[in-house]
Amino acid sequence: MLEVRRYTAEQQGEWNSFIATAKNGTFLFDRNYMDYHSDRFSDHSLMFYRDDSLYAVLPANEKEHTLYTHQGLTYGGLVMGTDATTVHVIEIFKMMNSYLREHSIQRVVYKAIPWIYHIVPAEEPLYAMHLTCRYHLLERDASSTVVLSKQLKWKKDRRHGLRVARDNGVRVDFSDDYTSFWPILIENLRVNHNVSPVHSLDEILLLNRRFPKNILFVGAWKDEELLGGCVVYVTPQVVHTQYIAATPMGKQLGVVNAIIDKILSSFPEHLYMDFGKSTEAHSDILNENLIYQKEGFGARTLCYDTYEWTI
Repeated sequence: MLEVRRYTAEQQGEWNSFIATAKNGTFLFDRNYMDYHSDRFSDHSLMFYRDDSLYAVLPANEKEHTLYTHQGLTYGGLVMGTDATTVHVIEIFKMMNSYLREHSIQRVVYKAIPWIYHIVPAEEPLYAMHLTCRYHLLERDASSTVVLSKQLKWKKDRRHGLRVARDNGVRVDFSDDYTSFWPILIENLRVNHNVSPVHSLDEILLLNRRFPKNILFVGAWKDEELLGGCVVYVTPQVVHTQYIAATPMGKQLGVVNAIIDKILSSFPEHLYMDFGKSTEAHSDILNENLIYQKEGFGARTLCYDTYEWTI
């Protein structure tokens, strides 16, 4: 017997314990991560029980009669235990749509969890959507991913940049110096993209304290001067570059190349390194310069898909 319940703060421990053992869960779905910006979103996460045992959860927020999974996260969708089966997930989607209809939700925007984050195959929701939802593909973003066991040769300009960094004595290492890096990041994003970081310095420091093994910083120094860095999110199979930036001098000395080289060699137990999206305007514009840089490190395209349907 299946049952759906709306998440409340009293269920935080149960939710987090489930995420820790889910077949497609990452620390981004832990409530200690999700709720750092809870003031910005109206949470409407769902918990699905089968025979009184938690079977799946849906991180979600509600806005203007639309359920999003989740606007504050890079990816989302139904998070399932290893015992989740296709038949039961189909039942969950039927139940979810009935629940949403009863709660005046008119539309769903569903971010699928990219398959590289699945510990074991977990695409039951995509098939369940096919059977139960009159959906369409809303967005298809192009990310860039390296298979760590089958790394492709770097392009010539990337290899040259790495040699420049090494010849100039650039030191690259893991560090906790987010404070020195953040002004560099802010300036890079302002000049190159006219945007600000998703996280403030205080927020990234908070999240690093909560998830010290999952949120790491790699910096590059010439003598004692920080010339650039990268914030990485570490999940069971994937190392994701959340932020990368360098000073003008750092760019001259090729520090980003040295930073990526350090990251690629530092996670032998992981399967993938994901550079993230190179698309803009809800996936309608490809930033060709950005994806060229990522492909220069041997990364190739992985799609982040977002679906939409009406209730």
